[in-house]
Amino acid sequence: MNAYLSPDEIRRVLDATVETGLADPAVRPLLLDGIMPRYRSTLPLNPAPGRQVHSDLNEMNRVERLVDGSVPLEIWLRNAVAETTEAEPLTVFQQALDDVARQAGGEPDVLAGLPTPASEIKEQIVHRDDTVPIGFLRGGELAGGAVARIKVPPYQGGAPLQPNGFPHSGTGWLIAPDLLVTNHHVVNARTGTGTGRPAADAEDLRLQARHTRARFDYDTDEVETEEATVSELVAADAELDYAVLRLTAEPSRPVLRLADRPLAVATGDFVAVNIIQHPGGQPKRVALRNNLVYEADENDVRYFTDTRGGSSGSPVLTDDWRVVALHRGTRRVENVLFQGRTTAFVNVGTQMRSVMRHLETSSPGIHAEIETAQQAAQRGRGE
Repeated sequence: MNAYLSPDEIRRVLDATVETGLADPAVRPLLLDGIMPRYRSTLPLNPAPGRQVHSDLNEMNRVERLVDGSVPLEIWLRNAVAETTEAEPLTVFQQALDDVARQAGGEPDVLAGLPTPASEIKEQIVHRDDTVPIGFLRGGELAGGAVARIKVPPYQGGAPLQPNGFPHSGTGWLIAPDLLVTNHHVVNARTGTGTGRPAADAEDLRLQARHTRARFDYDTDEVETEEATVSELVAADAELDYAVLRLTAEPSRPVLRLADRPLAVATGDFVAVNIIQHPGGQPKRVALRNNLVYEADENDVRYFTDTRGGSSGSPVLTDDWRVVALHRGTRRVENVLFQGRTTAFVNVGTQMRSVMRHLETSSPGIHAEIETAQQAAQRGRGE
């Protein structure tokens, strides 16, 4: 594969590492924490601290992913972010992390061609009641049971992709008893821009889907949970970036309910969304803070909720835990203010009503199955 970062980008990361003192040999184990020990042991050693960092970065930059599906450069950068408080180096690390995470996840550049958003949400947000009923927490716990970490192995020409044919991670969720929704680009299982690797053809996409594994209840590394298998890919669209997978067996848990209508945000509205996700293929996390929507149109919802690589395919939920959108990507932006401070990211999800309209015409049987499941879920909750 081509490198994740260019030589100039690597140099900027190196300079930031030296500037913040992270090139100290005593800090190196912290930066490598979470990377497979067997791979760490292959990294060449250098007595000069700066050259050691440069060597580590160059070596990791050439590795698409390891056998467990992890991306060593992404883990290193995430650790660097966690160890940095100074603004300028932190910006360098964060930008590099986002670029690597988006490429590793195969995310499309979701806001390409659109004008740079310049909306500002001012400090009056502090002066409204942000409390929610205690049932909000119970509803979130119930919703989390329908969300799974998924791993997709890449295929090419009908065979597992080699070398570096290690699984790609994403998030999926139950929309019907045995139907799991995620992003098309997650099932496509290709590293993104700059690698020169073509998208999976139709047969490879089906093979990748059938070899996908979904792990529900992956809330901690301390407890092992079984993985569900997939029997087939039943619907997908690259433009809306969705895919529907049929599980081999029903996992016997409630499905997520869809919002009744597309999300609309009028000027002056403060609408929060929450995302249950498996960032970086790690245990389940939920974004509940700094999560306001700033813009929505017929097909997209754009918001400030925190996400990372591996969050692709997550449900974007309103405060009543109904899915309004399918999270599909993140883009760095400039000069966007959020709560009076500059923010570096805008996230985007596809309106679920757009997905359902597409299914109604392209896969009417699947659409009907989902509608039936949604009606049953509402009856089950007495709605």
